Amino acid sequence: MKEKVKAALDKIRPNLAGGNVILEDVTDFIVKLKLQLPSCGATMTRELLEETVEDLLLAELPEIKQVIIE
Repeated sequence: MKEKVKAALDKIRPNLAGGNVILEDVTDFIVKLKLQLPSCGATMTRELLEETVEDLLLAELPEIKQVIIE
């Protein structure tokens, strides 16, 4: 499952307007991520980045039960 999540995150990263997301753990279909905000001047807020990551990840891997973003 961890490899599937990594592959999905690689697809998602181009949509993050300069931000990044790092996989911390996958346990029992719960994914824990760390969000790195884009540099100054980026238009996406943290909330929008979190929503984008969660929506795209769940669309790619519907078997995931929960996405936790720090």
